[in-house]
Amino acid sequence: MPDSGIVKYLVKLKFEVDGVVERADVIGAIFGQTEGLFGPEMNLNELQKSWKVGRIEINLESKNDRTRGEVIIPMSTDIGTAALIAAAVESVDKVGPCSARFNVGQIEDVRAVKRRQIVDRAKLIVRDWSSKTSSEGENLLKDVTESTKRAKVINYGLENLPAGPGVYSSDFVYLVEGRADVVLFLRAGIENVVAVEGTSVPDSIIELGKKKRLVAVLDGDRGGELIEKELAQVMKVEKVIHAPQGKEVEDLTPIDVINMLKAEKVDMPAVQRRQRAAPEAAAPQPHGAEEPDEPVVVKTRELYPSLNGTLEAVLLDQGLVEIGRFPISELVQKMEGTSGALYLIFDGIVTQRLVESAIRVGVKGIIGHRTGELGQVPEDVRIGTFRDLGLE
Repeated sequence: MPDSGIVKYLVKLKFEVDGVVERADVIGAIFGQTEGLFGPEMNLNELQKSWKVGRIEINLESKNDRTRGEVIIPMSTDIGTAALIAAAVESVDKVGPCSARFNVGQIEDVRAVKRRQIVDRAKLIVRDWSSKTSSEGENLLKDVTESTKRAKVINYGLENLPAGPGVYSSDFVYLVEGRADVVLFLRAGIENVVAVEGTSVPDSIIELGKKKRLVAVLDGDRGGELIEKELAQVMKVEKVIHAPQGKEVEDLTPIDVINMLKAEKVDMPAVQRRQRAAPEAAAPQPHGAEEPDEPVVVKTRELYPSLNGTLEAVLLDQGLVEIGRFPISELVQKMEGTSGALYLIFDGIVTQRLVESAIRVGVKGIIGHRTGELGQVPEDVRIGTFRDLGLE
């Protein structure tokens, strides 16, 4: 039979012969003694010519002047014809000059076996899919959870002033009045903030003004005005922003803060969550966005319109040539299977797990929408956000 795929049944018979015989003897006995029993349409030769019976297999072994074995007849007929042929072969009583006995063992439904194999394979496919989907769902949930974690208030300077961890890593800092204002800025995702804690400007704030650009965000009352005058006498502040008349900064919502800064056109992006800061002397080097004049920044600005809102990631090689683009749900797996990647630009959240995977394949620059809770990041790996580049 040219294609075993058309076989429906396997007729299997056991036989025993009182003497030593060969395969050809058994085949001859089967064809010879069944020929003409039921007319030409049921003749094995004719059935083979019409591909209803396949090549008959004989397995035998001779021992102690006896031959035992098995006959396997593949058939593509209906079950009735298969049973009739099985009964006809079972009636063979001689092989050559030797007495023989044939007994039907079973008629195996090949399609049932195939169905079982298909069902078993389908179960494996569903199991693999379920496992993969569960794993991806857990990872996505972890990323979302990390993105919603707020940075904690830290202490800054000898006066232990309330501040956000970005006070160390950002090139500029927001000055606010008290701890409640710092907490509000952190809720808005702005971590480069420190409180002056009163109308007398602390020495740590004065020293900070010598190293960083400062923007003061003060209450819209008499107290805010007094702090503004005090700041003007002891240090340089690039800009002073007041809450609406009669309101304190802590009375605002995070959205109010963001909108207020936008309305005042503060051209200084908020530092997103970074590695937790230690005392200033041991402060980590910033993992910020690439410098504006670097080619990768130019490339990022070109890619941003086609990436924003797609939940996709792009890998770039050293020459800033795109070597891979795929959904962020497949990012870790695809990235680890790609060689030569130096930059990762993607429409998602930079998490510690992603950073670790990127480091393993040699990525040195990562730019995404936001950063999650990050632990240790090597000094030669730079991390930034689209907001850092002024794209959001």
